[in-house]
Amino acid sequence: MNTIVKLQNVSKVIKGQKIIDDLSFDVYEGEVFGFLGPNGAGKTTTIRMIVGLMSISEGDVLISGKSIKKDFEGAIASVGAIVENPELYKFMSGYKNLKHFARMQNGITDERIKEVVELVGLSERIHDKVKTYSLGMRQRLGLAQCLLHKPKILILDEPTNGLDPAGIREIRAYVRKLAQEEGMAVIVSSHLLSEMEMMCDRIGIIQKGKLVDVQTVHDFVGGNELVYQFEVNDEKKAISVMKTFDSSLVFDVKNNKLQTSLPKERVPHLIKAFVEQDVELFGVMQVAKSLEDRFLEITNEKGEVLHA
Repeated sequence: MNTIVKLQNVSKVIKGQKIIDDLSFDVYEGEVFGFLGPNGAGKTTTIRMIVGLMSISEGDVLISGKSIKKDFEGAIASVGAIVENPELYKFMSGYKNLKHFARMQNGITDERIKEVVELVGLSERIHDKVKTYSLGMRQRLGLAQCLLHKPKILILDEPTNGLDPAGIREIRAYVRKLAQEEGMAVIVSSHLLSEMEMMCDRIGIIQKGKLVDVQTVHDFVGGNELVYQFEVNDEKKAISVMKTFDSSLVFDVKNNKLQTSLPKERVPHLIKAFVEQDVELFGVMQVAKSLEDRFLEITNEKGEVLHA
């Protein structure tokens, strides 16, 4: 896989306090990399260092092999980014906004502007004034602005903030499209767990400025143990059987359905225990863990509960 962004032991110290602590990870061509953490964890600070809006205290960031510290112009030429909110001229049309930004880069043609407008689905409204746009449309225009110079990496900081469900789904679809069809590397930061699960290929969790873990979304939600749901006729009796079977099992109970994590090979033994104690079993179903479940597990393992 072609590495587009490489963070090498990046740290940030402000007033003697280490805000970002020794971050290292790679982002590859054609993938959506989710940068996940609660508000205040250091996501925006890290992104500001990647795009050169904030100096790096220690370490370095390489973009397409070029150092953001030693060759800023060469490195930033490969970047398109929206940090927090896209800045647009609301009294101008969407098209005139893009024409204005196009003047800041060499070689951006009218044909390229038309391409990105079609790519983000704004063809019908591009000549309307931005002040008439919905928040989702402004986000899409911001995306178009980022894409004008054909960047290799797109960085979006909390791109779905303030959007309604339809707007969130639109942005998610465009991000996936850019990665899959344009071969672009995309970094998306967020604290919205469900959105990251649907949008990203890999997830990096940051907590108090430190990188806790980086895994594929599939591996993150898989875990070592699977979650199973048992539908029974007698909730109290089933709980008693489970406690006898293994007193260390942690389970949830709702509407005669018991849910617990255990290795696959132990499931037949638990079913046998139910049958032997005359607990009627109507169904057994494997339940996928959500990213939220894994996020809370991982951060609890680090000694702190995060409400994200």
